[in-house]
Amino acid sequence: MTNPLLAPVAPNTLPAFSVILPEHAEPAIDAVLAENRNALATLLVSETEPRWETLIEPQEDFSDRLSRAWGPIQHLFGVHSTADWRKAFNATQPKITEYGLELSQNEPLYRAYERLAASPAAASFSPTRRKVLSDAIRDFKLSGIALPEDQKARYKTIALRLSEIQTRFEENLMDAVQAWSKQVSDESLLAGMTEEGKAQAAEKAKAKGLDGWLLTLDFPSFDAVISYADNRDLRFELYEAYATRASELGPQGGQFDNSPLMQEIIALRDEQARLLGFNNFAEYSLATKMAESPDAVESFLLELSAKARPFAMAELEELRAFAQARDGITDLAPWDTAYYSEKLKEQKLGYSEEELRPYFPAPQVIRGMFEVVERMYGVTIEEAPGIETWHRDVSTWRLAEADGSEIGLFYLDPFARQDKRGGAWMDECLVRRRTDTGLQRPVAYLTCNFTPPLGNQPALLTHDEVLTLFHEFGHGLHHLLTRVEEASVSGIRGVAWDAVELPSQFMENWAYDRATLNGFARHWQTGEVIPDALLSKLQAGRGFQAGMQTLRQIEFSLFDLRLHRDTADGISILDRLAATRAEVSVFQPPAWNRMPNSFGHIFAGGYAAGYYSYKWAEVLSADAFAAFEESDFSPDTGRRFRDTVLANGGSQDAMDLFIAFRGRKPEVDALLRHSGLTA
Repeated sequence: MTNPLLAPVAPNTLPAFSVILPEHAEPAIDAVLAENRNALATLLVSETEPRWETLIEPQEDFSDRLSRAWGPIQHLFGVHSTADWRKAFNATQPKITEYGLELSQNEPLYRAYERLAASPAAASFSPTRRKVLSDAIRDFKLSGIALPEDQKARYKTIALRLSEIQTRFEENLMDAVQAWSKQVSDESLLAGMTEEGKAQAAEKAKAKGLDGWLLTLDFPSFDAVISYADNRDLRFELYEAYATRASELGPQGGQFDNSPLMQEIIALRDEQARLLGFNNFAEYSLATKMAESPDAVESFLLELSAKARPFAMAELEELRAFAQARDGITDLAPWDTAYYSEKLKEQKLGYSEEELRPYFPAPQVIRGMFEVVERMYGVTIEEAPGIETWHRDVSTWRLAEADGSEIGLFYLDPFARQDKRGGAWMDECLVRRRTDTGLQRPVAYLTCNFTPPLGNQPALLTHDEVLTLFHEFGHGLHHLLTRVEEASVSGIRGVAWDAVELPSQFMENWAYDRATLNGFARHWQTGEVIPDALLSKLQAGRGFQAGMQTLRQIEFSLFDLRLHRDTADGISILDRLAATRAEVSVFQPPAWNRMPNSFGHIFAGGYAAGYYSYKWAEVLSADAFAAFEESDFSPDTGRRFRDTVLANGGSQDAMDLFIAFRGRKPEVDALLRHSGLTA
């Protein structure tokens, strides 16, 4: 049988998802890696005087060949994580990691890059090509190329082990979420929950052949209880299960425990950094980011904390007073805060998330988001039917210039389902690059976990889900609207990690913009535009509890930074978290809360010693959006943002691109103003 992951492809050929099976994964990866290794060995023998065309372009070909096999495997593992796909992923991922280490520690290849960088021809290279070379040489050094052989071998062992246990961390978390459920037979227990939330729980029970309602730990189900259920004991039960996921405590205590993995991950990262001459992993992580040092990041977070803290303390006191006045609650607990916050918002601002939901049917929101992008960047977005996908919920869309010339394509997979990894993300399918046979156009995956539609009713999104959709599409636009044709700095590649959230955070601003919302926020049954009064309340609600939300993000960011910087002090993970909370938080969760055990961003994702990027990107994005406000949303401002930040990808320094757009370095004032954190 022909392996679809090995089929010959033209530059813009898309994965044949309808015929890709788990059993194709390992043979395809083995074949591609063998071919790449042979081709690289042949290239290095003949490459005595390297040129761009004979050294860099073949490397991009090798990388593209591998990504066409590995990309669909990695993607299907996330969106269709059955036992068979998990087995296929776990069989192939170590081979990918080992191959990447081989390349990064290949001495002849490194010397070839250095010779090319020092050659007379390099003086005439474009800034983009010079950035490709400098990034590559930097990354060789950060991968231990200069280490003695014994240390190089140890570095490789560490990297392989980290790859393995970080994947296991994510699997434990997925298993913990999927293993817990609560069947409810008495509807009165669900009092206060929205009709939408109860209907989803009923659908889940029906799908399992059960009567009544089924509550689970995927976020839409958890939120439906924790924010709306009147029954305090039920909220506690859900909170306890959610807050102890993948830990030694709670209803699944010890079954999927990530605690030993977390300790090993931190220890191995620290050893890896010290092998390379850094004092800690935080320094190593920041070597490829905008921030100057771990201490500079800490100062930024603590300064922001000082500005937010008075607001957070006032917000918490208001919430406590409200809960006591409303229901006699004198011991406000973490399983109460979302519930009473929602009730307080209704009383104070006159609306609830559920009141907004009918105005956000998913198809309208998606089309409205596209119209913003079309207006702002002068492009068109149309559905592209007839393209193979991995699930019936997935749609495909084509992005084109105003003259009709194609820019790229993206897949949109919006709804939560069994065996799909939680959260939301954007990932590459194809990267823009120039090949011998023409231009390869960028293709992106946009994946979310929204509450799915019920019966003949469209999926109705909360405003938080609207924000998530805009956020992920911002990442997608960064990938799609690049004009760079060198693969290693095209789109989001080569972008400093603490700048990569700028386009995504920036897009969230439009989900509060009055003109934008008036364009798509229409009642799914009546077609009525969202009432002006309700829209004003939504905008006013942007600053609701902004102080507490800011401190929560700072708590996570400081914990992450110090966890990876201060390893020499011997403080345990939980004690470090407790110390950080004592310093910046105004509301302490119970001691049995095991947030780190599900903190996939830093233990299984790419945000280790980089979680602060979200707050830093909020500064960048708020300041960027302020430029639109100052120009009265002139189309010229949108074109300039596209031509600087989005079009250049990782081909230039992120700060230089921001300055090219804004005319100066970023300032925090716009973020504080948008968040209501000004005196």
